[in-house]
Amino acid sequence: MDGVIAPGFEAVGEAFAADPRGGSALTVLRDGEVVVDVREGWRDAGHTVPWDERTLVNIYSVGKPIMAAAVLLLEQRGLISLPATTATYWPSFTAPASVRDLLAHLGGLPAFPRPRTVDAWSDWDRLCADLAEAEPEWEPGTVAAEHAMTYGHLLGELVRRVDGRDPARFVAEEIAGPLGLDLGFALSDADVARCADLEFDSPDWPQRMLGEPGSVHARAVSNPPGARDLAVVNSPLWRRAAVPAINVHATSMAIARFYAAVLDGRLPALAIPQFTGTDLFIEQEVTWGLGVQIEPDGTWGQGGLGGNAGWADPERGLAVAYVTRRLGDFAAVDRIESALPA
Repeated sequence: MDGVIAPGFEAVGEAFAADPRGGSALTVLRDGEVVVDVREGWRDAGHTVPWDERTLVNIYSVGKPIMAAAVLLLEQRGLISLPATTATYWPSFTAPASVRDLLAHLGGLPAFPRPRTVDAWSDWDRLCADLAEAEPEWEPGTVAAEHAMTYGHLLGELVRRVDGRDPARFVAEEIAGPLGLDLGFALSDADVARCADLEFDSPDWPQRMLGEPGSVHARAVSNPPGARDLAVVNSPLWRRAAVPAINVHATSMAIARFYAAVLDGRLPALAIPQFTGTDLFIEQEVTWGLGVQIEPDGTWGQGGLGGNAGWADPERGLAVAYVTRRLGDFAAVDRIESALPA
């Protein structure tokens, strides 16, 4: 393990070090100041390239709030109204879902509607056209189901239609650049070279995470294929594609600083409750804000497939991010959260 741990946060470092993942990082900010910034392991499966502070890793759904913030920046500027129908800004969009519905996973479009092959991840226009033509699976605004792989295309196309810039450029120029966040998608060759290779904690991990056949969960994560295939997610095709629901690549410091910027008002508020009830994708009760889950204890954030997580603890002034290249469970995150000082 390498990095810095401020006095009073030693237990957090111990919790991080208790279960090395062969490549992971943790950052904790308190009132915007670094109190923990540690990393361990390697960037590659062969354990030849050490993980360092510039290592990028695919954080899956941890990236969703970034796209929510992008839409909300446009709302702050008076360019988007959250109660307006999506078709107001995207005329070919047929579902009667509001912008607010899309932000809160209430749009009724949790899965891409047409079967596509893996190369569709590189075709933004095709996947957006599929969503624009899709019939919602239920009345928008009435049922929550995390839009696991569609969220980034739905919000990203809204950004493009309103602002003119593609979502990767908008995030780079309006969020990552101004705030100094080392994150992005549709990566350049230079950033692709910094990416960590993902691996599974066990060979059966993809099947364990699939969900029951025919369930909302299973359908949502299976089309287009490849999001849980190491040959795909470790490839240049994936890293250069724009799939902002699940392929933001980032450092732990970038995600923690993102949450710190929401806490101090440099980015729009996200933890505004929109729905409480059973989420049909997650298959448990949740409270959705605008792109984040709000917990009963007042913390809020977003977990990502395989054990990645980013969250804010407003009461303690904490912004926390844990990222890993070994896809498994959330045991490390739970242990770290329990170790945070009161």
